[in-house]
Amino acid sequence: MDYLRDLFTNPLLINGLPPAIIETLQMVGISSLATVVLGLPLGVVLFVVQPGGMAENRILHTILSPIFVNITRSFPYAILMVALIPLTRFLVGTAIGPIAASVSLTIAAVPFFARLVETALRDIHGGKIDAAHAMGSSRMQTITKVLVPEAMPTLVAGITTTVVTIVGYSAMAGLVGGGGLGRLAYNYGYQRWEVDVMVVTVILLVILVQLIQFVGDRISRAVDHR
Repeated sequence: MDYLRDLFTNPLLINGLPPAIIETLQMVGISSLATVVLGLPLGVVLFVVQPGGMAENRILHTILSPIFVNITRSFPYAILMVALIPLTRFLVGTAIGPIAASVSLTIAAVPFFARLVETALRDIHGGKIDAAHAMGSSRMQTITKVLVPEAMPTLVAGITTTVVTIVGYSAMAGLVGGGGLGRLAYNYGYQRWEVDVMVVTVILLVILVQLIQFVGDRISRAVDHR
């Protein structure tokens, strides 16, 4: 009981925790939305232009898949985050804070999510695509009326996995001025060896991940009409 009382009266937690939570949610929210908006069409394009795809284009597929997606995914996030500081400063005018961190988070997550989208679309039986074409559907209609709806449960699961990954990346972003729970854990939990701060931030990150996974699983089951 004494430990809990000391924990809830710790000034570092009282003053630092609320803004850290807000910054983490801000980073995760902005980068997750941008990742879905950019990664979904990129994943669809990867599927469509692949060898044997609906609009096969080997040159475009080579540029997007082995070069852009694979190379970007091969960079450890900590290195990518530092390398993107000039771009981040150019885009948002600063290299620190949750908005700045959202740039590197998005660039790191988009190729990852795009690959999940491509994989989800590949799992759709080719007969459904052939049937759509036989009924006169255009490529865009096949994508919007057949591919995406059929893959929706898997896509939701992919979004959930991506957001959970972004939560982990956001903690690392705090080490170089991104803010959030990662910065609080590093500045006070590690550098000052405030064990209470470290424990609380880890618990909050675990709760956030569990909540995201729970919501994602519920939505995935709700949209699964197979």
